[in-house]
Amino acid sequence: MGVSACAQPGENSNSRYLPLNGPNVPRRGQYVGVSTDYTPTPSNGGAASEVVELCRDLMRIDTSNYGDDPRSGERAAAEYVAEKLSDVGLTTELIESAPNRSSVFARIEGEDRTRPALLLHGHLDVVPADAADWSHPPFAAEVADDAGEPMVWGRGAIDMKDMDAMILAVMRDRIRSGRKPPRDIVLAFLADEEAGGKFGSHWLVEHRPDLFEGVDVAVGEVGGFSFTVRDDLRLYLIETAEKGIAWMRLTAKGRAGHGSMVNRENAVTAIADAVARLGSHEFPLTMTKTVRALLEEVRNALGLDPDTDPEEVVRHLGPIAPMIGATLRHSAAPTMLDAGYKANVIPGEAHAVVDGRYLPGMRDEFLAEVDEVLGPHIQREQIVDDIALETGFDGPIVDAIITSLQDHDPAARVVPYTLSGGTDAKAFAQLGITGYGFSPLRLPPSLAFADLFHGVDERVPLDGLTFGARVLDRFIDLI
Repeated sequence: MGVSACAQPGENSNSRYLPLNGPNVPRRGQYVGVSTDYTPTPSNGGAASEVVELCRDLMRIDTSNYGDDPRSGERAAAEYVAEKLSDVGLTTELIESAPNRSSVFARIEGEDRTRPALLLHGHLDVVPADAADWSHPPFAAEVADDAGEPMVWGRGAIDMKDMDAMILAVMRDRIRSGRKPPRDIVLAFLADEEAGGKFGSHWLVEHRPDLFEGVDVAVGEVGGFSFTVRDDLRLYLIETAEKGIAWMRLTAKGRAGHGSMVNRENAVTAIADAVARLGSHEFPLTMTKTVRALLEEVRNALGLDPDTDPEEVVRHLGPIAPMIGATLRHSAAPTMLDAGYKANVIPGEAHAVVDGRYLPGMRDEFLAEVDEVLGPHIQREQIVDDIALETGFDGPIVDAIITSLQDHDPAARVVPYTLSGGTDAKAFAQLGITGYGFSPLRLPPSLAFADLFHGVDERVPLDGLTFGARVLDRFIDLI
């Protein structure tokens, strides 16, 4: 169990806010301020006028998550967020589940405090990035064109410091202008989402459930992004379901011996065969209610025959096809192998790690099929086991999402979808909180959005950020 620590902005004498020093790329954990290589386009004011610079500030703070490795940490970003909220008079709480693993909370009073509260959440951590692979330094937040579209380049651009910046910009503007939301809003900027929330959402749900008092619905990643069908029709996908997570460690046991001898009980051979079987296994096509609803909308939008094969429908989705295709069936992807310690020694054990993802309501069937493919001689243990989620695509929150998007994009058609990955919504569901993925972005048709998650050259359009801030502000008016 980690150590909890709370601090108010300004109380930490070891703040890592440092001035920008020439062209140097910032070191991990530093906030380096706003560079002068970009002048924001004049806007109509409000949240849209500062969302780009807030996003760039956050992206310059390297919050790479290496799991339990002490290099991981969100403290500097958490302090930045707390400071920006405190600047407009909001009381914040900075909470540490372990040294440097920091989350920030604040509660904004609504017009009607008898209503349940809404949770707006984002995570502050990002996956690591190797600068040698990138066109632009991953923690410099440079602005550069991509096919004529100005974008911010860097780790966290769409996962998910863009949404963190939208929340900050919108709430700062609303507080400055005295615009109360219709109901209470709880803001949460979280640690450790990229490693499963052990030091973030799951820890907070277990140790600080009071932070979520009165909350019945949450909005966070991954949804609200556009897919352009034609100039007068864009689909905006809202996450209403998530696949479950089943990370598994596989073990094969055999007979240890000399590498020069023939050994029919070789553990390495056994684990390799099992991994090959599982990795090439195709799970059956399964239509959950959310997947079925999405494919019906896509068929209608594209003018496809109602009986078009689901996988053929997905192929029409271009840059987001990988995201949607992964939700048609379970998956089990081998990701790690571990065996042996010397070239001429056959080990007695060999191991593999598999990233399993199962569709909502089908955990037991998925694991049974995995065991059947592996066979009786492979042991399986769960490393991470987290729930699948699915909720309906109706009600006042969905209505508010639809209206807010259509108010700012008349070509918007809003549809539900299932996320193949996982988010902090899994942890909040333990408290009975219904989650939606809604971090609005209007994207250029050619942008390979799905490839940007955890990928090289992650980037977000400037216009997408300002669009998202306006949509989020309108959404809050309607909740």
